[in-house]
Amino acid sequence: MKAVQRSFWLKQLYQWHWISAALSLVTMLGFAITGITLNHASGLSAQPVVTTQKGLLPEALLAVIEIPAEPVTRPLPEVLKLWLTQEMSLDLANKPAEWSDEEIYLSIPRPGGDAWLSIDLANGDIVYEATFRGQVSYFNDLHKGRDTGNAWRWFMDIFAIACIIFCITGLVMMQFHAERRPATWPLTGMGFVAPLLVVILFIH
Repeated sequence: MKAVQRSFWLKQLYQWHWISAALSLVTMLGFAITGITLNHASGLSAQPVVTTQKGLLPEALLAVIEIPAEPVTRPLPEVLKLWLTQEMSLDLANKPAEWSDEEIYLSIPRPGGDAWLSIDLANGDIVYEATFRGQVSYFNDLHKGRDTGNAWRWFMDIFAIACIIFCITGLVMMQFHAERRPATWPLTGMGFVAPLLVVILFIH
């Protein structure tokens, strides 16, 4: 009966182990590579590329914008977002903007760069500037979850759960096979002690 139970649990563990490995393989490889690029970010810096667009808001649209009496933070009106999308190809979603009686200012951070939009409420002048710091910076920001939005954060949570399942099932399988592999626990212990020693001895 013991052998039957062992066989059953091993099959379950193998199944969960390979499924979690398959789900997390590509992303885990990406996170490992960007871990290296983050460690050496100062030596991998790229020349930022800055793109500027200018426009002029129609007087008819400017006239219907409600100018606040004091500074306030609120989204752009739908009619204004629609015009900016159609005329300047800007997708501003529902990002909040800083309003004053003189200007609308919208900060648009994003992975690998950032952008901003300014609308002069006196004459309708529009300035949009976007900065892109390169692909390495883009993937580094994905690694950190910087300005990536809810969809990426949910994906990272699911990926983390897959990694946890991968590690735990691997640990339990090592327990099953440890008797025939004497180096199992010394190597596992080394994997724990090595980073601990680095933290204690070299990080202050």
